[in-house]
Amino acid sequence: MARDPFYVSHVVVGKVEGVHRRAQLPAGGAFDMGVHGAIKAHYKLDTPNLPLPVDYIVASAVG
Repeated sequence: MARDPFYVSHVVVGKVEGVHRRAQLPAGGAFDMGVHGAIKAHYKLDTPNLPLPVDYIVASAVG
């Protein structure tokens, strides 16, 4: 039996430049994502150090 979802997220993610992304949250907040550390070094990217999307996922699961 199919059920209606309890919650549907309405986050909007847009490209700022290169690998830089900005997420807009429905409650009004926003945050930037990109690359840093070993991933940035591996791909030889010359971009600002920004948290990876997975960094936010891990933080939200732990918090």
